[in-house]
Amino acid sequence: MTEHKTLYHYPLCPFSRKIRLILFEKGIPYGLITQVPWVVDKAFLRVNPVGTLPVIVESDGHVLTDHVAIAEYLNEIKATPNLLGETPKGRAEVRRLTNWFDTEFYTDVFKPLVQERVFKALQTGGSPDSGLIRIGRENLKRYLIYIDWLCARRSYLGGKSLSFADLGVAAHLSVLDYLGEVAWDQYVDLKLWYAKIKSRPSFNSLLQDKIVGIIPSSNYANLDF
Repeated sequence: MTEHKTLYHYPLCPFSRKIRLILFEKGIPYGLITQVPWVVDKAFLRVNPVGTLPVIVESDGHVLTDHVAIAEYLNEIKATPNLLGETPKGRAEVRRLTNWFDTEFYTDVFKPLVQERVFKALQTGGSPDSGLIRIGRENLKRYLIYIDWLCARRSYLGGKSLSFADLGVAAHLSVLDYLGEVAWDQYVDLKLWYAKIKSRPSFNSLLQDKIVGIIPSSNYANLDF
């Protein structure tokens, strides 16, 4: 299969994971280049001077940055499946949920947990701050309670069909699942929703991700968890 796009990503970057899911769901061929976010790479900085991930380079050399812009671009260049919603109200809800996780969840939960448990050790070899980890875990419960509540009332997070909301939230939770941070059995409807998303073919490549020195949880690649 011809690789029409190249995606610079990092396996534990939730924004990179979201774009990988979208590319697969859209049936858009792509190749992967792994880029470690905290390593200064002059070649990568020539591609994206800001140094953020993910980045898409198209076959004509055009560079796309910012995961929100990339997601909507991909949704526009290939109309089906529409991952943004069919109505103005539907699109507003999908954007609300996606932005909520990409901003507040990322700050309240992802950064204190993943930064302390993984990135700090990989970057500097430093010891994790147990206080920040505890705060991240307490914050996580609040988000999971609400998502569980939504899952009990909707087929998909944004409504009746798969959307950016499902892929974005699942991308974030999949990293925490890799680390064994989600007590799935405490959130029955959330677990059923995640199993549905996790079982999609687009998720398979994520489940194959491995980080040197960090063993994934026993649930991570298990579809029947």
